[in-house]
Amino acid sequence: MEVKGLNGFSEIAQQAMLQPQEALEETKNRKNQLFIGIPKETSFQENRIALTPLSVALLIHNDHKVVIEAGAGLAANFTDTDYSEQGAQITYNTQEVYQADIIIKIAPPTDAEIELMKQGQIIISTLQMSTIKQENLHAMMHKKITALAFEYLRDDANILSVVRAMGEIVGSTSILIAAEYLSNVFEGKGLMLGGVTGVPPTEIVILGAGTVGEYAARTALGLGAQVKVFDSSLYKLRRLQNNIGNRVFTCVMQPIVLKKAITTCDVVIGAVRATNGRSPCIVSEETVSLMKPNSVIIDVSIDQGGCFETSEVTNHKNPVFKKYGVTHYCVPNIASRVSRTATYALTNIFTPILLDIGELGGIMNLIWEKPSVRNAVYLHQGHLTNKDLGNRFNMPHKDLNLLVVSQR
Repeated sequence: MEVKGLNGFSEIAQQAMLQPQEALEETKNRKNQLFIGIPKETSFQENRIALTPLSVALLIHNDHKVVIEAGAGLAANFTDTDYSEQGAQITYNTQEVYQADIIIKIAPPTDAEIELMKQGQIIISTLQMSTIKQENLHAMMHKKITALAFEYLRDDANILSVVRAMGEIVGSTSILIAAEYLSNVFEGKGLMLGGVTGVPPTEIVILGAGTVGEYAARTALGLGAQVKVFDSSLYKLRRLQNNIGNRVFTCVMQPIVLKKAITTCDVVIGAVRATNGRSPCIVSEETVSLMKPNSVIIDVSIDQGGCFETSEVTNHKNPVFKKYGVTHYCVPNIASRVSRTATYALTNIFTPILLDIGELGGIMNLIWEKPSVRNAVYLHQGHLTNKDLGNRFNMPHKDLNLLVVSQR
């Protein structure tokens, strides 16, 4: 009965958010001047930055203030001068960045960064559900932080916008990486991805028909490779073919067919994602041992544990290792390999959100009006609002809809 009552209150709260636009007219006209801080990323080999210089210029043109830690954009080839010329304040003092009202960054806040955060601050970053620590949550809750996980942001079509954008980049990049490690420069087979007239094309197997798999297939087909896509979902395979507009070999995960395809191909892209927890291990060590010498494995799923039994986490400085004569590329953060492109993709998503916070008069009004943003909130003024985090750490959580309505 108690659960039923809570669900009823949640439905009432959601209905309250659908009140006529006239009721929100006064709220819409209350503009806020934002103070935005962008710290330098401290996570290992995180090369992206949340905003480009031109995005900063747009924010400053709208009367907002932006402070950036010196060197924050260098890994994405944006200099401090690029930002300062657009009106950003550059500081060498990390603590000064954390005096901002809104912090926007890529990696989740570390222990040291949470220590620098002030009471009631807003932070927009990734959450990384699998690695977040309970102590960090408690520390942010104690400081009444409002935290948004950008991997849960949705667009108007209800698609996870950041996940989709990064998936497109990673899918395309994985094929380019495979092309590198097939060449003689990296002690590969000496094959050109795709082949030429009179020469058989390179054979590529893609595991997973999601965004990464789709864009890997697009790029591989564009380069002239022969592509085979496997997935456990017939719907995803059909959608991939429709989106690509090209008939490619597709198959559900039939062990015998899959094993034959992997042992005869030149490249395997592992792009199988898990909704929660570890990605499924699809390819056994025995199958890898039967692959052709100097063939290439790109395990995109390595950040969730990997879908090859032989996979081990590597990094951008030492990205590959060989096992059974097969080159394994198992870098978790492939998007950082093309950090400038990834930054442009991210800034296209974050800048409109920041502008909306200012236009609507604060984060509360944005959460009220935008269900797509509301979906990304996991802490609201110190209250845990993410059910999955609550279940994982056995912590009480509150319905965000009720919190928002109660504060109107």
